[in-house]
Amino acid sequence: MASAAQSSPASAAIPSPEELVERARAMIPVLRERARKCVTDRDVSAQTVAEMKAAGFFKILQPKRWGGYEMHPNVFFDVQKALAEGCMSTGWMYGVLGCHPYEMALFHNQAQEEVWGSDEDMLVSSTYQPVGQVKTVEGGFRLSGHWGFSTGSVHCGWVLLGALVWPNDEPGSGAPDMRTFLLPRSDYTIDTEAWQTFGLQGTGSHDIHVNDVFVPDYRTHRAIDGFLCQNPGQAENTGPLYTLPWAQVFTRSVSTAAFGGARAAVNAALKIAENRVSTNTGKASKSDPHLQSAIARAHAQILEMEATLRLSMDDLMGYANRGEAIPMEKRALYTYNSSNVVRRLADLVDDIMQLLGGRAIYMHSEIIQPWLDLNAGRAHVANDPGNRYGDVVGSLFGEPPTFTFL
Repeated sequence: MASAAQSSPASAAIPSPEELVERARAMIPVLRERARKCVTDRDVSAQTVAEMKAAGFFKILQPKRWGGYEMHPNVFFDVQKALAEGCMSTGWMYGVLGCHPYEMALFHNQAQEEVWGSDEDMLVSSTYQPVGQVKTVEGGFRLSGHWGFSTGSVHCGWVLLGALVWPNDEPGSGAPDMRTFLLPRSDYTIDTEAWQTFGLQGTGSHDIHVNDVFVPDYRTHRAIDGFLCQNPGQAENTGPLYTLPWAQVFTRSVSTAAFGGARAAVNAALKIAENRVSTNTGKASKSDPHLQSAIARAHAQILEMEATLRLSMDDLMGYANRGEAIPMEKRALYTYNSSNVVRRLADLVDDIMQLLGGRAIYMHSEIIQPWLDLNAGRAHVANDPGNRYGDVVGSLFGEPPTFTFL
C-alpha cells in the first residue's frame, strides 16, 4: 500500500493563513450556540470535530509530506483563539489535538507511517503525566498505568502517554529518561466518567487505562531529543518548522485558548454593562469608572500578551529559518511568558466579574462559562509560572536549565 506521504502531492491546494483564520472566525456563532451542550456532554461534539477537520485546522502543523500545511505556528494559534472565543472548551481541545501533528513529525518515520499511512486525518490525544509503569524488553517496552486529562481522546485513534524509563527499570536508581509512548486505540481503554470539573468541562479530558502492552522503541519520543531539537523525524521532515523545541509549541497550545475565553468574557461584560442600571444605587454600569477601568485593563492586556507571544514565536521561527540555535535565555523567557497568560487573564476577568452585580452570577450569563474555564485552565502544569522562575533567572546568570521542557 502506498503511504500518504507518497500519495499526497506537495502541490495540493493549501488555504492561506487568512482563509484558515476566517474559517475559524466564521465558526464562532455556531460554537457559541453549541457551547452549553458541549459542557453538558463533557465533550466537543463529533460534528464540531468533523467541521474542524473539513476546514483544515488539524493540518496546520502537520508535515506537507503527510498532506499537511506545515505553516507558521502563529497561524495555528490564531485559529485556536478564534475557536475559543466561541467556546473555550472547543478551543482548548483543538489546541491540544492540533499540536500533536507537530510532535508526531518528530517521531521515527515508522511511527508516522502507522498513524497517517492509511488516514492522514487521524487524530492523536495525549496525557503527558509521567505516571506510567515501564519495563524494558527486547525491541521496546511494556507499559501499564492510569493517566488522567486526555483531552479529546474519544475522537482519536492513538494516544501519547508520559512515563519515566529508569536505569535497570529501578525507580530512583539514577536519572530517568522521560519519554512519550505512542499507543493505538486497541491498546488502551477510555474512562469517560472521571471527567467531572467546574470548568473546561467540554474538553473531554478523559482517563486512559493501559494494562501491560508492548510499545516498540520507535513509537517513543525522548524528552531530551525534543529539548535538544535532535529528533528522529527530522530525517524526513526537513523543514525549519520541525527544528523548534517541542516545548515552545506545546506550552502555547494550553495557554492560547485563554485569549479567546477572555475575549468572550470581555464581550459578555460589555453586553451586560450596556443596559444594566443597579436597582440599589441607580447607577448605570456603563458609566461606572471602576468597571470601565477593569474592562480597559483586560482589553489592553489581552492585546499586550497576544503581541508578546506572537513576537516571540516570530523570533523562534527566525532562528529556525536561519538554522541557528535558540539562546537558552530566550527559551526560558518565552515559556515563562506563556505560563503567565492564563493566570493573568483569569485575574483580569475576575476583576470584571466583581463589578457586574447579580446579573452576572446566573449560570445562563454569557460571562460565567469563560470565567470558569479560565480558572480551570490555571491548573495545567504548563500554566504555572512557578515552574519557570528558576530557569529564567538562572539563564541570566548563564547557568544551565534545571527544567528541560523549554
